[in-house]
Amino acid sequence: MAEKVLTQHFGLKSVYQIDEYIKQGGYEAVKKALKLKPEEILEEMKKANLRGRGGAGFPAGVKWGFVPKVDKPKYLCVNADEGEPGTFKDRYIMSHNPHMLLEGIIITSYCVGIHSAYIYIRGEYEAVALRLEEAISEAYDKGYLGKNILNSGFDLDVSVHRGAGAYICGEETALLESLEGKRGNPRLKPPFPASVGLFQCPTVIKNVETLSNIPQIILNGADWFTGKGLPKDGGTRIFGVSGMVEKPGIYELPIGTNLKDIINKHAGGMKQGKKLKAVIPGGMSAPVLKADEIDIPMDFDSLVNAESMLGSAAIIVIDTGTSMLDVLKAVTKFYSHESCGLCTPCRIGTSWINKIVKRMAEGKGSKKDIDDIVRLASNILGKTLCPLGDAAAMPILSIAKKFRKELESRL
Repeated sequence: MAEKVLTQHFGLKSVYQIDEYIKQGGYEAVKKALKLKPEEILEEMKKANLRGRGGAGFPAGVKWGFVPKVDKPKYLCVNADEGEPGTFKDRYIMSHNPHMLLEGIIITSYCVGIHSAYIYIRGEYEAVALRLEEAISEAYDKGYLGKNILNSGFDLDVSVHRGAGAYICGEETALLESLEGKRGNPRLKPPFPASVGLFQCPTVIKNVETLSNIPQIILNGADWFTGKGLPKDGGTRIFGVSGMVEKPGIYELPIGTNLKDIINKHAGGMKQGKKLKAVIPGGMSAPVLKADEIDIPMDFDSLVNAESMLGSAAIIVIDTGTSMLDVLKAVTKFYSHESCGLCTPCRIGTSWINKIVKRMAEGKGSKKDIDDIVRLASNILGKTLCPLGDAAAMPILSIAKKFRKELESRL
């Protein structure tokens, strides 16, 4: 069994409390980081090849390096919105070990020269938000947050901001709009948030899991971290497995672990001897893989080559007893409801596709309907302001292409 990094203390009852966290070596990374120069931390992060765990997979160190050295406030926004269907890894980190996230926030902020950080959390995570607020309060009391942290001369304030249940706010620029008190619509890029972000100031936006890796990189070094995963893609990943498996849940494994092994060895195989039909490997927005396509390493590049994506590493397992028309119905219902409506191809396309799929599910469809779905989804792909248009189109197109015969059998 591979050594755990992020989940190593999840079995401890009270590691979410600061005293227990410190007993387990907590905040040692902050002490070490505050004695280093910000440039040294940045260099180590670039060497570690920590790629963003929110979905896009952009290297964290490179992203920090984009922040300009200007005489303006800088901000850190933690994306804890986690609205991707099938994804639940960040919730576990925040509820089981919130101080690990706070440590990552402090080190990132010190490295980039940030004095205000916001955790933008999904509105439905009420209990998790309260736990985060308690952890922040404990960190202030112990001198790890606030003015002159550990007599280093570095100041940092952290606060929790609850979202209002919109999937679009998981997109980084829509998150910024929402945080500023506006409707959560995506912004046109460029300019990118690194130079013009929150309150028109330079901003770093990172996912919960990404930031939680940083303390261990500082303590153990970049070479140790890349040794846990792949040279271009360091560390472990928390894979969230749901659907028709014997042991659904989260599994922290090295990046590049085979998808077949995750399902059969770690998640206990198919539930009650059911037969595998398909797997969605990275949250609902990832194109589906058929049963004969799952002998594949779970890393960004391998899945891109297979015309899918690692995304949030949320693995949804579908058995032969599940209709792909029902899967398509769930996908189209979600995206038509969650489109922010700003871009016409997404607003009209997702709604229209949803109506067609509903009609097909009622047994009133025709072969032309499948062609219409493909045409409409193709018109969304690459034609919207933000990547959530693509997130809607990609799974729809992959289901229509790979399971066309099954869809036709339901007409």
